This record gives sequence, structure tokens and C-alpha cells, in this order.
Amino acid sequence: MTPTSSPTPTAKRQLTVPTVADLAAQGKVPEILFWVGCAGAFDDRYKRVTRAFARILEHVGTDYAVLGLEESCTGDPAKRAGNEFLFQMQAMQNITTMNGYGIKKIVTACPHCFNTIKNEYPALGGEYEVIHHSTYLQQLIDEGKVGMTGGESFKGRRITFHDSCYLGRANNIYEAPRDVLAALDADLVEMKRSRANGLCCGAGGAQMWKEPEPGKKDINIERTEEALATLSGAAAALDNLRGVETERSAPSEHSLQGAIIAVSCPFCMTMMSDGVKNKEQESAVQVFDLAELVASAEGINA
Repeated sequence: MTPTSSPTPTAKRQLTVPTVADLAAQGKVPEILFWVGCAGAFDDRYKRVTRAFARILEHVGTDYAVLGLEESCTGDPAKRAGNEFLFQMQAMQNITTMNGYGIKKIVTACPHCFNTIKNEYPALGGEYEVIHHSTYLQQLIDEGKVGMTGGESFKGRRITFHDSCYLGRANNIYEAPRDVLAALDADLVEMKRSRANGLCCGAGGAQMWKEPEPGKKDINIERTEEALATLSGAAAALDNLRGVETERSAPSEHSLQGAIIAVSCPFCMTMMSDGVKNKEQESAVQVFDLAELVASAEGINA
């Protein structure tokens, strides 16, 4: 099954996600709190990532739950925009809720939530073990709980990975996402600007909510051009980036058909997807989160 395939009616099961409140009513505390995040709860595209990751957790028998309606924004956008008062209000609300339930371990698919809860909540009394889903997926693969038996469906497909700023430069997590992708039988190709030298998608630091500056090239367009040039093998096109709108006129060694831009962040998902549409390549190139690729390889994609 490929990431674009839809499960057959007989294969698709209703996904029931437990809430922390339900478990608390039974006197239980989940081993892991799956922090969904605003994008994972409200953005139509990233809801698919939430479902995919929840299916993986269910598939491997993880003792987990979500806060549901009790989960509020981490306060990351407020803090990046300079509103410390609002950030602390939002953070304290979440900390009070999680501490009240005795939460110790958190997994999230959002690097912004990951960075905020891991690095900024402790000063306000919220001390937890926080894991990004790329690291958790790597652990499941290393432990043999996820076999990636359907990875051959990716054979011959070219994949490039876009590093999230808050996962990479802010928290030095570069290898876990690549180890997950390496488990697929695909051709992983690196962009020229990757890892610590990676280029932001343009949404970090609350820039997601800012209108583009007239006369300036959008960062997500430049990053998408680099991804497309890398996937197509058009090395000459890479030299034409650096702030100038480019056309894919350089000879390509590889067809873009079936190529994948892999991400591990909802902000990056939005920006890279918009970039692919801007370059009119959405019929050939798809943007997927790591959880979707793993769920597809396991035959459990939502």
C-alpha cells in the first residue's frame, strides 16, 4: 500500500482514542500522553498525521491517551510573537492539567510543541520526559515493534527530508527522522542545505501568521525549489537559488513523478505543500509526514 492508497472498506477500522480523563476515572494514568497540538487537531491536512500516528500507537500496543478538549495551545506562537504574559497563561493552564493527572511522559508530532514543553515548561513547574514522534518511531523500528514490511512499496521512489528548525537546530535531532526513512526501500537524497545548515520553511518564530513582504521571495518557495531540484537531480538549478525566483529549466536526471518531500512538522507541512502547489508540481510530488510513511509501510494508514 502506498501513501496515496485508501484502505479498503474491510481493512479500515474505526479508531477509538482514549482520553486521559477516561483513564483517570478508572484510576489509571497512561504511560504516554500523545500531545496532539493545534495543527494536529484543527488543520485538515495534519489531522491525517494525527490519525496515522494514533494508529501506529494502537498497532504496537502503546499505553497512551490524549487530553482531548482539555488540551490547549502550548503558547509557542504567543511567546515567539513576544507576548510573554499570554504564553505563561497558556502554559500554566496546560501544566496544571497535566500535573493534576500525573503525566510523566509526552510524545508529540509537532516540533514547536516539543520544544516549548521540553525546554520552557520546566521553569514554570512542568517537568516531563518529552519525545518527538520521529525519535519515538525510530525507537519502535529499532525494537522491532514496527517492521516496515510494506517498505518495498517505496522502491524506486526518491525522498528528500526537510529539517524542521525546532527539531534540528533548536534540539539537535537530525538522525532520527533519517533513520526512519532509511527503513523504507526508497532512494533518500539530501538537499544541499540540510541538517544544521538547513533552510527554514518560513513559518517558524510566529512567521506563520505574518503576511509576505512585498517584493521579497517567500522562503517556502526557495526551499521548495531546492527540494524539487534535489529530487529531480537538476544540480545546475541549485546554483540559481539564493533569493531569486527560478524556473525548473535545467535538465533533470530523474522524473519527479512519485517523488516525496518528507517532513516532521505541521508548519513545514503547510509551507512545503503550498510551495509544491506554487510550482505546479502537486500532481507529481507529494508531501508526507514521517508517521504517514511508517503507517503506510505497516499497512495501517488512516
